Amino acid sequence: MTEAKWSRPAAGREPAAAALLSWLADRDAPRLCVVTGSAGCGKSTLLAWLVGHGTREGTRPERRIHGFVPMAGESVLTATWTLAQQLQVSARTPGELVTALAADERRTVLVLPDLHAADDPDTIGELALDLLRLEHVRLLVEIRGASTAAERLLATRSAVMDLDERQWTDPERYAAWARERTTSPPDDGGTRPAPPPVDVHDPAAVCAADPWHVSRLYERCQDAHGGLRAAWLRTGWSLTRDQTPADRAVVLLAALGDDADPRLPGALTALAERSPWRVVWRRVRGDVRPPWPGPARVLACARAEVLVADHQGTVRLVDETDATPVGRLPDPVPRTRALTTVPEGQVLVLDEQGRLHTRRNPSMPRATGLSALLDDGPTAAERLANAAQVPLGGRISALAACEGLLIAGDESGQVHALLETGVDTGHFTVRLHEGGVADVAVLRLDGTGGIPLVHSGGNDGTVRAWAPGHEPLSSPVRSRPCPVTALASGITGTGAVLAIAWADGLVEHHSLDDDGTVRVYWSGARVHALAVTGTGMLLVGTDETLVCLRPD
Repeated sequence: MTEAKWSRPAAGREPAAAALLSWLADRDAPRLCVVTGSAGCGKSTLLAWLVGHGTREGTRPERRIHGFVPMAGESVLTATWTLAQQLQVSARTPGELVTALAADERRTVLVLPDLHAADDPDTIGELALDLLRLEHVRLLVEIRGASTAAERLLATRSAVMDLDERQWTDPERYAAWARERTTSPPDDGGTRPAPPPVDVHDPAAVCAADPWHVSRLYERCQDAHGGLRAAWLRTGWSLTRDQTPADRAVVLLAALGDDADPRLPGALTALAERSPWRVVWRRVRGDVRPPWPGPARVLACARAEVLVADHQGTVRLVDETDATPVGRLPDPVPRTRALTTVPEGQVLVLDEQGRLHTRRNPSMPRATGLSALLDDGPTAAERLANAAQVPLGGRISALAACEGLLIAGDESGQVHALLETGVDTGHFTVRLHEGGVADVAVLRLDGTGGIPLVHSGGNDGTVRAWAPGHEPLSSPVRSRPCPVTALASGITGTGAVLAIAWADGLVEHHSLDDDGTVRVYWSGARVHALAVTGTGMLLVGTDETLVCLRPD
C-alpha cells in the first residue's frame, strides 16, 4: 500500500517536522525526544500534525505512531487506560502496561503532549521512565517549564527540540501563522473546562456520567463509596470505553465485592436491565461469603460443577449455581496451562511444559464390586492421554476433549485430534495458525456421537474452525489485530455457542445457529479462561474475578 502524502505542518515548522521524521527513522537516535519551548510557540500544533499523519492507515512502519495521549488534566491511571486501549492490551495499572509491552517486542512509538499540564506530571514522568527501559519503545514528550518530571526526563539520553530556537522554524511561514493567531481565541495553556459535578455515591450517576471524569474523581479520593470506588478502579479500563450505562452497570456489578453496600447489587441489577447480560453470581478477590476461589487461570465444567485452576496449579471445585466450594482435585499440577474433563469422571491437566497429567474428580462416583474388578485397565481418557504424550510436532499449549476425542494445540500452530475408536487411536493433524495455539474448544453437533466441531484460537489473532478428517475452513471465523487468550464452546438450550476472549479484554459470545447473534462483554482485566455450562451460562475468569453471566 502506498503511503498517503503528508501535508506541510503549520507555523512554519517544516525544519522541526523533518527533524522529527528523521528521529523516528534513525535506529541509533535516543529513544526519548523532548519537545519544549515557550507557551504558544506551536508545540502542540506540531505534535498534532505528526500524530494525525502517523496514525493513518498505510503509514510507513518507521513513521508509525502507535499511542497518543493529550496529557492536560489526565492522571497516570487514565493515561494508562488510554494507551492500553490504543495498543490493544489488558492493563489496569501503569505496572501492568509496562509488563504487557515488555511481552511484545515490536517497535512501539508513543506521543505524550502537554505532560506539564497533567494531573500529576511527576507520576506520569515515572511511567515514561519505566517505558523507556523497554528497548523497543520510543517516546515523544512535550513538556514546558521547570519541574521534577522535566529534570528526570532530560537527565536521560534524550534528543531535545526547543521550538524557541530559530533553527526549527521557517521565519516567513511562522510570521503568517502568528498573524492568523491574533484573531483566534487565546491559548488556554492546555487546561480544559470544568466538567459537571457527579455524585460518586450514586451508581446511576456514575454509569451515566463521563467515565473519564468519574475515573479521575475516584482516583483522587479515598472514600470507599459503598464499594463503588473499588469496583470502578478494578474495571475502569473497561468502563471508559464507549458503551451504554446498562453495559457499565453489568461490568461494575461483576466487580463488586461482597463487602459492598448491600443496596448496590440490586441497584446495579436494575440499571443493567437493558444489557444483553445478566450477572448470575460473581466472586471477587477478598470475598468470604462464599470465598473467592483464587485467580481463575483455567476453567472447565463437569456436570453441575466448575473446576477452577489457580496460578499455583490448585484445582478447586465450585457449585455451578452459586460458586460455593465443593472440593478440590488431589495433587496440584504446578503451572497448570489447561484442563479438560471427560465423561468417565477424570480430568486431564496440561502443565506449562506441555505434559499431560490424569486426575480423578473426587465428586464423581467410582466403579465398585464386580464392575471395578472387570474394568481395571486404562480408561478411554487415559488411553488418549498416553497417545498424546507421543511428540505431536510441537509442545502442547492447549487442550480440550469431548466423548472419545482429545484435541491438542501446539506452539507451532498445529492442532491435533486423537480419536478413540475402541481398538486404535486415530490421529488427525492440521496447521491452523502462524505462531502458537492459545486455546482450543470442541463440541459434538447433534449431541453425543455427532460430528465433532473444533475451534482454535491463536496468538496470530485468528479463530479457526475444523472438523477432524476434513479440510478446515479456508477463512478464519473471527480475526482481530490482537491475540486470543481463551476459547469455550458448548451446546446449550438455545443451540451451539462459541465464546472468545481477546488480549485486550474483549469477550465475544457467538451463537453458531442461523441467527448468528454476537454479544460482547468487556471484562476490565485480562481474561485467562472461559467456560460454557450445559445450562448456557458463560463463565469468565481473571486474576481477580470469576463471573457467571447469562445471555439475555
